[in-house]
Amino acid sequence: MTAEPNYYRATAHPFAPRPPLSGEVRCDVAVVGGGFTGTAAALAAAEAGAKVVLLEAETIGHGASGRNGGQLIPGLRWTASHLKREFGLGRARAVHDVALEAVGRVNARVAKHAIECDLKAGHVEAAWKSSHFAEMRSEVELLTGEFGRSGIELIGREDMRRHVATDAYHGGVLDREGGHFHPLNYVLGLAAAAERAGAVLHEGSRVRRLTQNGSARVDAVAGRVIADHAILATDAWTSDLQPRLGRFTVPLMNYNIASVPLGPLAEQILPTDAAVADSRFVLNYFRLSADKRLIFGGGERYRSAPPRDIAAFVRPYMEHLFPQLRGIGIDHGWGGVVSVTANRLPHLGRNGRILFAHGFSGHGALLTTLAGELCAEALHRSSEGFNLLAGLPHRPFPGGRLLARPLATLGLLYYAMKDRL
Repeated sequence: MTAEPNYYRATAHPFAPRPPLSGEVRCDVAVVGGGFTGTAAALAAAEAGAKVVLLEAETIGHGASGRNGGQLIPGLRWTASHLKREFGLGRARAVHDVALEAVGRVNARVAKHAIECDLKAGHVEAAWKSSHFAEMRSEVELLTGEFGRSGIELIGREDMRRHVATDAYHGGVLDREGGHFHPLNYVLGLAAAAERAGAVLHEGSRVRRLTQNGSARVDAVAGRVIADHAILATDAWTSDLQPRLGRFTVPLMNYNIASVPLGPLAEQILPTDAAVADSRFVLNYFRLSADKRLIFGGGERYRSAPPRDIAAFVRPYMEHLFPQLRGIGIDHGWGGVVSVTANRLPHLGRNGRILFAHGFSGHGALLTTLAGELCAEALHRSSEGFNLLAGLPHRPFPGGRLLARPLATLGLLYYAMKDRL
C-alpha cells in the first residue's frame, strides 16, 4: 500500500489551498459544500452574474465527490417501469428525461472548461441473477419504446465476455451514454471554473449554523456570510446544519481499492474499457483507471468506523469475480460516505431562502452536477427540472434521531441477504 490511501488524491491535479473565511462578507448566493453539487451550483450561479461565496469545511472534493468509484450511471435508481408504475407515462418520461440531462451537462462542463478528468464513454449494468436479466430485457424494451431512449443495448450471457472477463453474470445492458472519470479531478476542474467565473472559494471553513430571517445567514468557524440565498450541498452531513432534512437520509460507508497497474492484463479484464456495476443490492462496481489499474468497489458497512484493512475487506469481492487477479498487488484502499434516502431517489427542495440537494444514493457522479445547476437556476426563475426533481416523493426514515439508522440498517441487511439467495 502507498502512503496516500486514496488513489484520487494521489493522482489529483495541483490545486493550491484556498484561504478560510475570515470576518463578515455579503453576497447574492452562499454555497455550503465543495463537492460536485456545490461547485456545480457555484459555477452556474456565477456564470449567471451572481456574487457567489462557497464554503467548504475541509478541502474541495474531500467528501464523497473525491472518494467514489468514478462511475457515470445515467438516470435514477428507479427503473423506467418503476417510474411509469408510480407516476404514469407522462410524468415518468418527464422525470426520466430531466435526470438524463445530467449526461449532457457533465460532458458540456468537461468540454467547455477543458477539465482533464479521464472521461470515458460506456457503462455496463451486469445481471447477477437470471431473473435480473429478464427484468433488464423488459426495461430495455420500455426504454427504447415508450421512453424514446437510444444508445442502450441488451447483452446476452454469451456476449458478456466482450466487456468483462468473468462468467459470473447472466447478461447485461450497455449504456453508451454512461461512462467513467476521475471524480476528484472533475470537481477540482469545476471549482477552478467557478473561480474564473467570479465565485470566491474558502476551504477550512466549517459551517456551524445556517439560518434565515429576511436573508440567509451562514455562520462559519471564523466568519459569517450574509446572502440573499443559500444552497446547502453537504449531502451526508446535511443533518449537522438542518436536522429536519437529515431525517430523510442515512449514511452508508462504501469502500474502493485500486490495484497495481495491470499492463496488458487490463484489456483482458475489461476489453472495451467500459465501467461495470452489477445488479446486486450491495453491488460490485469496477472500472479501469487511466494508468490501467482496476478500481473496484464492493461491500457496504453500516458502521462509521472503517475496517482496519480496507484492501483485505474489498479484495474477496474482486477475487470472487476475477480469480485471475488472486494475489494481485493493491496500492490504494479508501472509503467514503454515501447518503441514502428511503426510496433511493435524490432529495431536492426549497425552504424559504435555502435550497438543498442531497441523498443521491450512490448515483451522484452524474446527478449532482445536474442538481447543483438546477438549484442555481431555481434561485431567480421557475425551473421545470428543479420542480420535477423536488416533486419526487420522499418520507423520513422511521425511528427519529436515535433509531432511524439502526432500523434502516436492518432493512438494508435484509436486501443484502437476498443477494445471497
